Parts: sequence; structure tokens; C-alpha cells
Amino acid sequence: MAARQPRFNQAVLIDTTPLPESIPKVEEVGASSAPLMSASYFIGARCKAYNDDYMMCKTEAHGRGEFECMKEGRKVTRCAASVIDDITKNCLQEFRNHWECLEDNNQQLWQCRKWEWKLNGCVFHKLGLEKKIPGAPEHETPVHLRKRQIYGQNERGVIT
Repeated sequence: MAARQPRFNQAVLIDTTPLPESIPKVEEVGASSAPLMSASYFIGARCKAYNDDYMMCKTEAHGRGEFECMKEGRKVTRCAASVIDDITKNCLQEFRNHWECLEDNNQQLWQCRKWEWKLNGCVFHKLGLEKKIPGAPEHETPVHLRKRQIYGQNERGVIT
């Protein structure tokens, strides 16, 4: 048995230490998991160079580098926020329909293909960004473009 009583301070759950002045300030993306998942392929398409720089920095720091790679991380955050901002300005209804579907269906993309097709078309026509799945076989139709999904729901809501 411990001689002293445990003390827990849950009043402050974040580190309030200010960052060094050398690290640029950036607003957080401000989106939950469903909108981020809905926009993820478009974020990947536009922000690939920033993501690659950040991952290279983390690799060269051997998994450490929290402060050393903060500038690259902030660039990734700014880029992701700009993509979400552009999508909401140009394709708000399609975006909202898709991420609400994801939120209602446990983030399962295959259950929201109808809304995804509409979002992909809008984003392609208005922003020029195309959804590409990394590592997908070149000779096959990508899963998000197939007319008949392997898993899908019929009119009665039964998974086929």
C-alpha cells in the first residue's frame, strides 16, 4: 500500500507552454473525423508535396523531431485547411451530404458511394482535384468508380 495519497489534476489537459517564436502560428483545421475523411483524398492530392516534406523530416529525425518538424507540420495543416475551405465554398451541399453519410454509417466509405460520386464530380469540375487511391492497380477500375459495389445496400437497407 502506498504511503501517500494520489493526486490528480484534470483542470488543465493541454500543455499551455507557448511555442518558440521561430515556429509559425497556424489555425487548426477545425473539422471532425467525418469531414476530414470525406476530403482526405483531395487533401492528399493538393498537399502531397507538404506531406512528403513533413514525413521526410520525421524520418530524418528518426521518429523524434517534434519541434524540428513543426514548420513542415504547420504547412500541412494550412494546406489541409485551404482544401476544406475551397470545398465548402464550391461544393458545400455535396460535401455536407457525403460527410453526414459517413458520420451516420460508421465512416464506411462503401455505404456512401452515391454521395461520394457527386462530391468527386463537383470537386473535379470546380477545383480540378481528382480522387486517386494510392497503390491501386492501374489495370482495374478503382473501387470508388465501380457501378456495382461488392458490398452495398438495396432499397430495403439489407446489405447484399
